[in-house]
Amino acid sequence: MANVNKSKKPGKSKTANGIEIIRDRYLTRDSDMARLVAKQRANMQVAQTIYDLRTKVGISQRQLARLVGTTASVICRLEDADYEGHSLSMLCRIAAALDSRVEIRFLPAREQKRSA
Repeated sequence: MANVNKSKKPGKSKTANGIEIIRDRYLTRDSDMARLVAKQRANMQVAQTIYDLRTKVGISQRQLARLVGTTASVICRLEDADYEGHSLSMLCRIAAALDSRVEIRFLPAREQKRSA
């Protein structure tokens, strides 16, 4: 089959992988954007982990709030990916109520390139 892309510049290959395009265009060239994305990813992971643990145990936000000694609205905020006010003490209280523990890891600031 003939090459449909006749405007291809020599030495530059095109990629069809949207994630690679976005990463190259917005993250590798803009360190502020990369930091923002990393921060948002961390908030999202915390929120999703709390939600996953709570639903795995089969309790409501209100029930978890009672176990932790807070209100359901606080649990709701903690399960919101946009929330940025996570405290270590609250995360430990939630973990204990859900028969879990909090583990904190420090990783290199830059992700290692994955080999194909």
